[in-house]
Amino acid sequence: MTRGPAHLLATAVLIAGTSAVGATQQESLKTLQAKAEQGDAEAQYDLGVLYRQGQGVVPDDAEAAKWFRLAADQGLDQAQNSLAILHMTGSGLRRNFVEAARLFRLAAENGLADAQTSLGYLYFTGNGVIKDEAEAVRWYQLAADQGLSQAQFNLGYAYDVGQGVPQDYAQAFTWYRLGAEQGLAGAQYNLGLMYETGKGVVQDEVQAYLWFTRSASRSTNEQRARAVKNRDDVYRRLTVAQRVESQRLAREWDKAHPRWAITGLEVTR
Repeated sequence: MTRGPAHLLATAVLIAGTSAVGATQQESLKTLQAKAEQGDAEAQYDLGVLYRQGQGVVPDDAEAAKWFRLAADQGLDQAQNSLAILHMTGSGLRRNFVEAARLFRLAAENGLADAQTSLGYLYFTGNGVIKDEAEAVRWYQLAADQGLSQAQFNLGYAYDVGQGVPQDYAQAFTWYRLGAEQGLAGAQYNLGLMYETGKGVVQDEVQAYLWFTRSASRSTNEQRARAVKNRDDVYRRLTVAQRVESQRLAREWDKAHPRWAITGLEVTR
């Protein structure tokens, strides 16, 4: 059975740039507010993060946008990226893809991998910019080279389907693998597909089972259901020896990647 690769998801691109930094956690809200009001760009950004996430304050995207904008106007790339996300999603202000693209570009040109990935996504979809898949790939490449897993997945997808670059399953496999090793569920799922079908790599259903299992453990809703089905389909085709081997490889992978280690999911036989 032929299965298509997982689709790019905007929500997967937009989680970056909204995590509270350590300094924020160590300061009182009152102190942070005072610094922000005095024009400290880092404090303005951190305060915006708190309002975005509702940490110590009532969640308020409009208030977050206010503080992100003040920091963005001072050239802080993280703030530019976070404000762009609010414009892109219409959170706390009116959705504006053109303004999102402008802000992502400012941060991307300063080397911020999150913004490079999101700008690439806008070029890939044609939101806020003239659609240009080759330009999308250029931005994905810059971010992927910095090790950002989402960019690695997006770049792998571009090679997988031949959009913006000539179709190249071997390159797709390489970039999916890098994203998968960092725990990205979509990359793990697509890597499982490549092992299952033998695209870009020698067919290996033991490896396919391994990666579908990991994807299922990190996915939700329809994506999880799809990974579970593929995992179970592959499992039924494995010999007893292959099932034993798959468990050995899973233990080795978990030991080498403790951050992403999982307890085994039940297989429907």
